[in-house]
Amino acid sequence: MKNNPRTLTAWTYYDWANSVHSLVIVSSIFPVYFSATALNDAGGPMISFLGFPIKNSVLFSYTVSAAFLFTALLSPVCSAIADYSGRKKAFMKFFCYTGAISCSLLYFFTRETTTFAVICFWISLIGWSGSIVFYNSYLPDIATEDQFDRVSARGFSMGYIGSVLLMILNLLVILKREWFGNISEALASRIAFLTVGLWWIGFAQIPFRRLPDGIRKERKTSNYLLNGFKELRHVWTELQDRPLAKRFLIAFLVYNMGVQTVMYVATIFGSDELKLPGQSLIITILLIQLVAIPGAYSFSRLSEKLGNTYALMIAVVIWIGICACAYFVATESQFFALAGVVGLVMGGIQSLSRSTYSKLIPATTDTASYFSFYDVTEKSSIVMGTLLYGLIEQLTGSMRNSVLALLVLFVIGLLLLWRIPSQKIYGVRLGKAEVL
Repeated sequence: MKNNPRTLTAWTYYDWANSVHSLVIVSSIFPVYFSATALNDAGGPMISFLGFPIKNSVLFSYTVSAAFLFTALLSPVCSAIADYSGRKKAFMKFFCYTGAISCSLLYFFTRETTTFAVICFWISLIGWSGSIVFYNSYLPDIATEDQFDRVSARGFSMGYIGSVLLMILNLLVILKREWFGNISEALASRIAFLTVGLWWIGFAQIPFRRLPDGIRKERKTSNYLLNGFKELRHVWTELQDRPLAKRFLIAFLVYNMGVQTVMYVATIFGSDELKLPGQSLIITILLIQLVAIPGAYSFSRLSEKLGNTYALMIAVVIWIGICACAYFVATESQFFALAGVVGLVMGGIQSLSRSTYSKLIPATTDTASYFSFYDVTEKSSIVMGTLLYGLIEQLTGSMRNSVLALLVLFVIGLLLLWRIPSQKIYGVRLGKAEVL
């Protein structure tokens, strides 16, 4: 039964559980610790990774690219197995536990174990992103279309609240180390990595108890690898009869390259380009999460009044302004102000993108395949965005030039969204009439 309050609440708790990875590992404490730890013997940023010399910030960006490239190739296979076995939740659990355990292993990250830590970070990204595709695919299964925007926004908001709570506890350990036996700042940071894994696994048990296993499809062949990519081709074929859905995915691919790259490299930018202190960066990222909660709900309300497409266009325009300002930002106060604006639109554009796609896919039980396609699109955008960002920095020696490239991506994404009409009606999933 759809719109069951207990099931919807349980579903949102996976955002609560996994979002600590996005905040602590991707956006705040780990990037700061990485910049301070992944150094050569002379204390410089050029390090050796698997025998290759590379700047630590470029390595961070390339690691993100490699992780999401691997996930983009893996998720179609896993989605096909989930569809034909009816074990969607089992795969969600596998990726969840893989990512959480990898986060916990970052407790052993020191300068001497940098290669090991980079590999653990890479695996944690695979675990996080792999579980999300199955998590997202539950939305059309448990909610009716008129509830997609609200439930999606609620999930993101739960994620922000949960991650902020754990971040506050981690900050308490880092800033008040004398309360915990005068431990070093490095040890306090590594304890934070351990708590992410425990929090993630612990709270994930709530959705794991309530969500259904999935609907088993008739098996066409035992070749799951072939099935996975056949499903993607089948989804792409069906999208030819849904031109607005196809246009949305193309626009999403482009503007999401900018959104995700900003989220993954913002802290490294503040640390390496602006030389901001680590504690200030961590507190800034914490404030971004707090701003993102009303931001997600505000864009949900905006979509109800103007339609999803116009709401997304407004968000992309704000992102264009963010990139333009980031190119010129030079002081700590300017960075903090810009970070506040990022928080305002960060949750809104992610939540609306997920719910918009949910409205456009056909009314079918094969949600895993459709969200596998969405996941491949999303992960491809992250791969291309972070790879482009790292490559431009490597070639030009400046992250600011990389920021300009992201600005161009947002402009292109805005033009692509402009091609999609926006009206405030529902029912688009039941036929070919797609109006947003």
